[in-house]
Amino acid sequence: MDITQRIAEELAVNPKQVNAAIALLDEGATVPFISRYRKEVTGGLDDTQLRNLEERLIYLRELNDRRETILESIKSQGKLTPDLEKAILDADTKTLLEDLYLPYKPKRRTKAQIAREAGLEPLADAILDDRSLIPNEVALSYIDQDKGVPDTAAALDGARQIIMERISEDAELLSELRERIWQKGIIHSAVVAGKEQEAAKFKDYFDYQEAINKIPSHRALALFRGRNEDLLSISLKPALEDKDEHLLCEQFVAKRLNITDTSKPADAWLAETARFAWKIKLFTRIDLDLKLRLREAAELEAIRVFANNLRDLLLAAPAGPKATMGLDPGIRTGVKVAIVDPTGKLLATETTYPLQPRNQWDQSIDTLARLIAQHRVDLVSIGNGTGSRETDQLVGDLIKRHPELKVTKLTVSEAGASVYSASELAAKEFPNLDVSLRGAVSIARRLQDPLAELVKIDPKSIGVGQYQHDVNQAQLARMLDTVVEDCVNAVGVDVNTASVALLKQVSGLSASVSENIVAFRDQNGPFKNRKQLKKVPRLGDKAFEQAAGFLRVMNGDNPLDASAVHPEAYPVVETIIGDTGKSVRDLIGQSAYLRSLNPANYTDETFGLPTVTDILQELEKPGRDPRPEFKSVQYKEGVEKITDLKPGMMLEGVVTNVANFGAFVDIGVHQDGLVHISHLADVFVKDPRDVVKTGDMVKVKVLEIDVPRQRISLTMKKEESNTEIKPAPSPRKPAKQPRQAPRPQGAMADALAKALKK
Repeated sequence: MDITQRIAEELAVNPKQVNAAIALLDEGATVPFISRYRKEVTGGLDDTQLRNLEERLIYLRELNDRRETILESIKSQGKLTPDLEKAILDADTKTLLEDLYLPYKPKRRTKAQIAREAGLEPLADAILDDRSLIPNEVALSYIDQDKGVPDTAAALDGARQIIMERISEDAELLSELRERIWQKGIIHSAVVAGKEQEAAKFKDYFDYQEAINKIPSHRALALFRGRNEDLLSISLKPALEDKDEHLLCEQFVAKRLNITDTSKPADAWLAETARFAWKIKLFTRIDLDLKLRLREAAELEAIRVFANNLRDLLLAAPAGPKATMGLDPGIRTGVKVAIVDPTGKLLATETTYPLQPRNQWDQSIDTLARLIAQHRVDLVSIGNGTGSRETDQLVGDLIKRHPELKVTKLTVSEAGASVYSASELAAKEFPNLDVSLRGAVSIARRLQDPLAELVKIDPKSIGVGQYQHDVNQAQLARMLDTVVEDCVNAVGVDVNTASVALLKQVSGLSASVSENIVAFRDQNGPFKNRKQLKKVPRLGDKAFEQAAGFLRVMNGDNPLDASAVHPEAYPVVETIIGDTGKSVRDLIGQSAYLRSLNPANYTDETFGLPTVTDILQELEKPGRDPRPEFKSVQYKEGVEKITDLKPGMMLEGVVTNVANFGAFVDIGVHQDGLVHISHLADVFVKDPRDVVKTGDMVKVKVLEIDVPRQRISLTMKKEESNTEIKPAPSPRKPAKQPRQAPRPQGAMADALAKALKK
C-alpha cells in the first residue's frame, strides 16, 4: 500500500483528497492556508485532519527511506530473497522493519559470530535437523584446539549461541512475544537501597507495580525520572505471576524450534536452548523495547497535554486595545510599573516600594494615581508572582481613594515574563530599558492581547506542561510550533500593530520578511491596503498568497482588507455587489440579508461552495475573533496566603494548568491548588479537559491544606460527600501487596492517601 492509500484509510477520506493535500504541502503551503483557503482542492479537509496527515506523511516517508536503505543493505550482502523482500515492503511500522533487518544488520562480533568462524554452524544445523542425535557425541568431531574449541562443551555452547541468535532475530516470534508481554506485563519499581531519604519525592513508587499498558503518562514519566536520577529501579515482569508466564514464553520459543518430544536427546538439549534464548536474548530485548514503547507513549501524551494547554492559553480572551498599566510585583526589590497605550506602545515606567523594607505605601499610591491620570489608564494588570496579593491590595486601596480614576484591576499569569525580559527580542525592542522593567511591559501587554505577547516567549518557558523537560525536546518544539502557528492564523494579525515575533508566525512569512514588513511600516507609515504588502522587500507572490488572508488592514482603503476574505476571492464579492446593487460597506454586518443569498449563485470553476459560504459568513462579522469574551476573576478578600485558607472555604480561581490527573487552580495565595480528576465533577471524568481548560474561571471548595508541603486540595463537586477515591484494581492480587496506584504528585496527595486508607 502506498503512502496516499494508507493515509486515506487512516483518516477515512478519499485518496484524491490526500494527494491534493500532499501536493500543496510539498509546494510549501501551510496547514492554516490549506484548511482555510483550499477547501475545494482538498475536499474540505479541516486543520486537525491536515495536521494528522502531515504528521503521518513525515513518518511514512521516513519509513520508506529506511526501507530503501535496508533493502539495499541486504541486497549488497546477496541475501535478499523474494519472501524477505515482500515482508520488508509490507512492513508498516519502523519496529517491524527493524525486526526484519535484525539478522542482516551489521553488528559487533557476537558469540554466535565467533562460533561460526570456528566452524560450528554445521553442528547447530545437524542438531536442528536430526533430533535423534546425541549432542555430546556429534560434537566430538568439532573439537579443534586451533579454532578455540577445546572440548565438546565448548562446541555445544558455540552451537547454542548460533541457534539462540537465530531465535532472537526471528521477526515474527519477536513481534508475537513483544505484544503478549505488552498485554500482560507488569512494571515494578523500587527505591534504590540507601537512598530512601534522597528519594522522598518518589516515595509513592518505593514499592509500586502496575500493568505496563495501563500506566498513565504522568506516572510513567515520574518512574523514568526517578530511574534517571538513580533513585528508583524499574523492572518488567512478563505478567503478575511472572514465573508461569516465563514458562509459557519458553514454550512459545520451543514450539518455534519444533520441539515436540523432549525424550529425544537433541530435543532435550534444544529445550534448554529455548529457555536460555528466552531469558537471555528475547526477554532482554523485549524488556528494552517495551520500556521504550512506554516512554514514547508517555512522552506523546505529555506533549499532547502541553499542546492543548498552550492552545487554551494563547486563545485566552483579550482585554482589547485599552491603555494598560502593568505591575510586576516585588517585595524588597519594589513593584515595577510600565504603562502602554492601546496599541502596546510603551509610554512610561516607574518603580515603587510599598512593602518592606521601605514601606512607602502612600507614596506608591500617589505615584500610581498620577501615572493613571496622566496616561488615562483603563486597566491595571498585576503579575501573579511573589508579592502579587500585596500589590493587589495596593491597587485596591488606590481605587478606594481615587474612584474618579475608574480603573479595573486584574491578575494575570506572569509565566515566562522573566524569560522575555532577558531575551534578545526584548533587548532589541527596549535597548535602554532595565531588564526588570521589561517584565512589567510584558505583563501589561499580555492582558491586552495574550496571543500577541506570548508568541515572543519560547512556549516551553510558559509552564503549562507536565514533565516537559523529560520528553523528546525536538518533538515537543515541533508540536508547540504548530500550535502557535494555528492559533495566530486562526485569530489573524493586524499588520499595522503586529510585532516581528507575531508576524513571523503568519502563514508564509519568515522572520526576515516579518522584519522587512515592520521596517517598511516604520518608514512609510501604516499600510492602507493589502496590495502595499507586495512592495515589501522579499515578500514575493508565493508569500503574499500564503499570508494575505491572515493579515488585517484595519480602517484601510478597502473594508475587505480587514476581513479574512482572501484578496484572490475579491472578485466573488464584486459579483455579489453587482447582483445586489449594494456596496461592500452596505453588505458588511447585514446578517439577515446575507443569509438570504444563495451561495451556489456565486460559484465558478475557481471558487466553489465552501469558499463562497465562508465569504458570506465573513461579511456578516468581518475579522471576527474566535477567542471568548473577556472576563476577570475576583479573588476573595482577606485570603492572600496559604495559611488564610480553611477547609470548606468557597473561592473563585483561574485554571493555570491541566494534567491527566487533574487541574491546577490559582486561588490567589501564591500556590496553586489541585482539583484531582475525581473531584472535577459530580460524574465520572475520563479526561480533565472535558471539564476545564487552561484560563477557565472556576469556583472551588477547599478540601484540605498542607502548609509544610505547600499543598492545597480543592474540589469542584457541587455537593462534596464522603466519596472514596479508589485506586484502579489490579488484574490479579499479588502475593506481596505493593502499592497499586500512587497518590498524585500534587496538592491532592494527602487527601487521596487518607481515602485509600479507608
